[in-house]
Amino acid sequence: MRDSRLTEQRNPRSQEMDRASARELVDLIQNEDRRVAEAVGEVRAEMTRAVELVTEAFAAGGRLIYVGAGTSGRLGVLDASEMPPTYGTPPELVLGVIAGGYGALVRACEGAEDLPEDGAAAMEEVGVSPLDFVLGIATSGTTPYVHGALARARERGARTGFLLCTPPSAELVAAHDIVIAPLVGPEVVTGSTRMKAGTATKMVLNTITTAAMVRTGKVWGNLMVDLQVTCQKLQDRGERILMEVLGVDRMAAAELLERSAGGVKAALVMARLGLELEEAQARLRDVGGRIADLEGFDRGEGVR
Repeated sequence: MRDSRLTEQRNPRSQEMDRASARELVDLIQNEDRRVAEAVGEVRAEMTRAVELVTEAFAAGGRLIYVGAGTSGRLGVLDASEMPPTYGTPPELVLGVIAGGYGALVRACEGAEDLPEDGAAAMEEVGVSPLDFVLGIATSGTTPYVHGALARARERGARTGFLLCTPPSAELVAAHDIVIAPLVGPEVVTGSTRMKAGTATKMVLNTITTAAMVRTGKVWGNLMVDLQVTCQKLQDRGERILMEVLGVDRMAAAELLERSAGGVKAALVMARLGLELEEAQARLRDVGGRIADLEGFDRGEGVR
């Protein structure tokens, strides 16, 4: 019987790919990849709701928790791990949970996805609460580990979502606060969901977390002003942000970053409002970290 999951169906455009030249293979894969952005665009309303749920969770003191297996789990962990350096968030604000544990990030642990009770145990381990939003990622829609995790998360009072790349069942839609299903079509290599489905997954996760970070004041204009200087690359980026916004030279920007303990946002407020670090941090706390809401802080010439 033909598998009903879109991710497991054969792609008629690639059935002769084993006869193709290198150039023909590249063209084939690129032509299929062009379909991904369009499919993701079709789920804008669902992504919007997910952004709202994540923002509400953050405002209530909760977290965004991804849970997945294989490629889906790795992409969740990847997105979560990029939040602290980019937006200065605490590591626990966005968590990635993967079947088989973090060892599965670098070595396939396929059997780990088959046990729903392991997914449930993972939710207990991270202490899911009613304040959290848990997003399950399973491009096929059937991974037992993910379903077990989400069932336990709901039992613990969390709001839940599901990201998949095949048409969702009515039962799945009814079970969760939001279901996101970009339908990218069959893969070039049948069932190889690290390809189009993986690309779509990363696009959706990027959109959700980026929009949520902007909504919670981690971005001012289009600048990642909440980054913390922890390496040479981020030191350079922080200095360039201060140079552009404040119109200072690099030496002055470096000195200001040192006074602000490496916090770009605090450095901006200190310089623009003539404050010391503790007072600048207090003013930011009063407005929930949103520079745009600070009285007397205009955008200046460097931000449009």
